[in-house]
Amino acid sequence: MNDRSAVIFPGAFLGPYAPPLMFAGDAAERAGAERVAHQWERPQELIDLPEEERPAWVDRQAAAVLDRTAEELPGASTVVLAKSLGTYAAPQVARRGLPAVWLTPLFFEPTVVAALRAATEPFLLVGGTADPSWDGVLARELTPHVTEIEGADHGLYVPGRLAGSAQVLGRVATAVEDFLDETVWPGLRIDQFG
Repeated sequence: MNDRSAVIFPGAFLGPYAPPLMFAGDAAERAGAERVAHQWERPQELIDLPEEERPAWVDRQAAAVLDRTAEELPGASTVVLAKSLGTYAAPQVARRGLPAVWLTPLFFEPTVVAALRAATEPFLLVGGTADPSWDGVLARELTPHVTEIEGADHGLYVPGRLAGSAQVLGRVATAVEDFLDETVWPGLRIDQFG
């Protein structure tokens, strides 16, 4: 039985294997975690779903996934990895006392910010200065674990050639690896499994 799990909640449309989440999941797997990659149920509903209904829509699905993971992997040390829309799962994560990695969190959403303030376990925040959803000052107020990318947008792309955005992806992957290795599961070098 696996004693670690990584539950992944994606952004709105790209799914749990979009590059930033894929590498975050890879980092967790290299640390010995079982990846639990959630795909949103009926994602087409999001197109017509009013913004104010999105937190509850995500919350219901996040609760079910986290309950199922706890049932299937009893006693596992679980970390949550989420991007954008997936950060609406923050209230569930805070209630359950789980560590997390929040990529491009939706800081404009009061329920997300309140849940981050209420969190009892450490979390990493990752965002870019060109992302209107990001607030670097707030991020540093909420946690000492912050990776801020100068010029990166909500997709964590930076202007210029794609190689620059690929470098950002590498930086995010390293930040996740370090957070898991030093904070979530200390003493276990991720590169042991690579």
